[in-house]
Amino acid sequence: MAEEPAVLAVPEPAVEEPAQVAAAAAPDVHRPAAPVRAPQPAPQAAVPIDEPADSAGDGGAPSLEQYGLAAGQVISEKNASQFTELLVPGIDWGVRYGWRLELVDYKPIKMPKRFREATEKHAGQVRLGPGALTVENYVAGLPFPRVDANDPDAAAKVMWNFYYNGFLTDDKVMSGVDTYSGSVGPHEPIRTERHLLTDVYRRLNYNGRLYVDPKPEMPNPEGVRYKESLHPILEPFDLKGVGATFYRYLDPGRQDDNWLYLPQLRRVRRLSTAQRSDALFGQDVDSDSFAGYNGHIGWMSYRLLGERTILATMHARNFPPKWQNPEDWLYEDVWEPRRVWVIEATPKMSQYAYGKRVLYVDQEAWVIAISDSYDRAGQLWKTAVNMYTAKREAIPGDARVQYEDEMLFFNADIYYDVQLQHATATANPRFAGTEKGYFINVGARMGVTEDYFTVAHMIEKGG
Repeated sequence: MAEEPAVLAVPEPAVEEPAQVAAAAAPDVHRPAAPVRAPQPAPQAAVPIDEPADSAGDGGAPSLEQYGLAAGQVISEKNASQFTELLVPGIDWGVRYGWRLELVDYKPIKMPKRFREATEKHAGQVRLGPGALTVENYVAGLPFPRVDANDPDAAAKVMWNFYYNGFLTDDKVMSGVDTYSGSVGPHEPIRTERHLLTDVYRRLNYNGRLYVDPKPEMPNPEGVRYKESLHPILEPFDLKGVGATFYRYLDPGRQDDNWLYLPQLRRVRRLSTAQRSDALFGQDVDSDSFAGYNGHIGWMSYRLLGERTILATMHARNFPPKWQNPEDWLYEDVWEPRRVWVIEATPKMSQYAYGKRVLYVDQEAWVIAISDSYDRAGQLWKTAVNMYTAKREAIPGDARVQYEDEMLFFNADIYYDVQLQHATATANPRFAGTEKGYFINVGARMGVTEDYFTVAHMIEKGG
């Protein structure tokens, strides 16, 4: 079993406020960004929680055939111009830089049984709070199982559904988060400048819990939504021992608590919420871009741009991920047509790095498949691509870690800066042994305890 973290008696470290980890200023454009294409509106109700996607926004399941495509075909730079309707701006840019998208037919995603039951039991009482900054009377399940595109609050409801989607209700553990960054060019492998290997990432949700006691909410006098921590960094040597821990609160008026431990300085630095949009450790990713968007729902203003069908990887074949070429920045896997809500998210904080994000939220899974971020001038700046795989075994072939239903696992993610021509690719996980791997909703048996998410634990593990 994984080591059970203990409460550590460590002297209180020095705290410095605030500290800039890495600035993410918008550079000059080296290559024109792909234009934003108008989505295809379809003002109908979204998929009921207990039905497959054949009742999605356009009245039927998405298919390749309607676009003149078939399973097994590949979209590449040679034919991408024929299928721009299916490619969001960031993916169109990636294809023109060498990404090859192997196509498969659409496959439905069904929410886990416990999540569906919780939705049926509690969704009727859920309401948006003033200004859509919170959800009131939420217990568990999907807050808004039916979203009407004509509803003026539709965009906010989509985002709250994403925030409380059914595939990370309790906790998550990823061992060996393997990340490398570098400059890229058309049809060229990444020129690696920085490689990071992190021991463990863990997240603990405090409400909406369905699998691990206590549920549906942990004792929560501070009003925590979740805690997450990434520590310690194992490679490279100059970052060895560095760790980061974050607390997110239910109250949108309360800023996150963010700590960064730097063992070389024997200091813990507290970061401001605005710095969550700054790039980390010389990479292209920032804390708020994890999973497409990792900020509080109440920190953005939302506008529904419409609904459309896009290509995304929701049933990846390779776990861990496979790259097109060794140490490449583009994964090699299958892409399927997916119906998504297209949401424009504009930050309320003036010091936020991005001018806006455009989020493509899957209508069945309620996860963000792809996120395009724009600079203050409205030009495409960065794209985050999330690769999901659906399975019932956390470790393939190991019956000891199984789930009642097919679950979605966050298999890999790619972040690339189209203006700097720079990319960061992450594989989840590099370690895949019995006690090290990628698990969701497992609790203390995989080390997800409150003691883990402390500054003291981060210092002890960082040395």
